[in-house]
Amino acid sequence: MEACHSQDKFNITVYGAIAMVIITPQAFAGMWINAFIVSVLCVTWLKKKTFNSNEKILLVLGCSRFWFLCTTWIYFFFSVIYPWCFFVRPIPQLFAAVQSFFNCYNLWASAFLCVFYCIKIATFRHIFFIYLKLKIDRIVPWLLLGLLFSSLFLCILAYDFTDKTCCQNLNSTTLGNMWQSTVRMDEHFFPMFFISGLGITTAFLAVIFSVLLLLFSLWRHKCKMQTNSMKDLSMDAHIKAMKSILSFFFIYSINFICLVLMLIYTSKMENSVVFLTLILQYVFPSVHSLILILSNPKLKKALLRTLPCVKCKVCMK
Repeated sequence: MEACHSQDKFNITVYGAIAMVIITPQAFAGMWINAFIVSVLCVTWLKKKTFNSNEKILLVLGCSRFWFLCTTWIYFFFSVIYPWCFFVRPIPQLFAAVQSFFNCYNLWASAFLCVFYCIKIATFRHIFFIYLKLKIDRIVPWLLLGLLFSSLFLCILAYDFTDKTCCQNLNSTTLGNMWQSTVRMDEHFFPMFFISGLGITTAFLAVIFSVLLLLFSLWRHKCKMQTNSMKDLSMDAHIKAMKSILSFFFIYSINFICLVLMLIYTSKMENSVVFLTLILQYVFPSVHSLILILSNPKLKKALLRTLPCVKCKVCMK
């Protein structure tokens, strides 16, 4: 019996160590990339005293991703080094609430950014689309404020549902008994899973429609340029924009699949599947933010100034 108990402890320790080794570099790289975006935008705002809508969304997105990765890494650190603290109220409730808040903000802010690019770049003659193009700069602050309140609502729900689950499991004396109460988890977390799944699906649908409309508009404009024999430089810019949009859609699709798998397998306690989806899920904030930097001339220029080695190579070429 003692040997089996020791083996279980060893397995949990190895699992936690592997998770920390994989997630730590992802989290710190993502935090650095998003902190870089926020710092460049803040410096620009201090110099020019103005902030356009694109920069507002990027600032909110960078802040939410930085704190999401930060709280996620802290969660894994405590779960590996001090797992007993998750039996102390209100630590698990606070972690669930904070992670839900920043995850919702990150997911929807990236969807808003895609919708914003579609409205600003795409050219359609429909009266509703023209109205959005004229009013989008005024709508963005209200959308971000609405996102803040909806994220706070999800945060409160996550705290409440986690608190109820922890109260139900207070009589459990071992970690095994705690994680074996799947029926109770399903009862308490079904509303949370339903609301989260609805929000994730809505954001993904918004991204799909925005990407399809933007690609159609860019492709139509590219065909017009080919028939009118315009400059190749403008054609290259449109092709580059389409590649950037497709790369974002590919990454966002992977993130959506991972989030859905997390909702499905968390209630079933499939730790191996949850572990794999976590690894893929935490790649999204880093990779997408890096794509945003490389596709933004201002951020790319600041990045080249920050990295002397890269700057030297570019100058040599």
